[in-house]
Amino acid sequence: MDKDKKKTRFVYQPEYPGGPKEFTKFLYSNLRYPKEALTSKIEGVVYMEYDIDNKGTVVATRVLKGLGYGCDEEAARVVKMLRFTVAKNRGIHVLFHQKVRIKFKLPEEKPVQVLAPQQQQPVSYTYTVTTTVIQQGDKQNPEEEKGTTTYSYTITF
Repeated sequence: MDKDKKKTRFVYQPEYPGGPKEFTKFLYSNLRYPKEALTSKIEGVVYMEYDIDNKGTVVATRVLKGLGYGCDEEAARVVKMLRFTVAKNRGIHVLFHQKVRIKFKLPEEKPVQVLAPQQQQPVSYTYTVTTTVIQQGDKQNPEEEKGTTTYSYTITF
């Protein structure tokens, strides 16, 4: 009774391996905040459009709405690194257009914790040196141990 199901679509869209979560994870793990934008404290969203060929590679990128300060170029660099899986579309080579928005948010500055003078712990290092003195003995016992000396040094900062 079960009939073989035919493909219902004529053209299949490319998909990122792992789905949308892996797509955003890849984007933000490879995104580097531009130095110029960091020093100017620029935040915002870059809207981009990109083209995917029949092999799943990104062949062209266009900035639809940019921020400047190097953010547009960085977004284009990361988008060009993407690789998609494309289904065979009945032998037709299709160029796909997709859009993405990439958020640039300044990294949070972590407060530096400075210890007050009364809270600082003294640092000490201890060195222990042990020396063994051996003297020549008589013919029966050629090496006779005379004594062991131990010195201990402690340096405190």
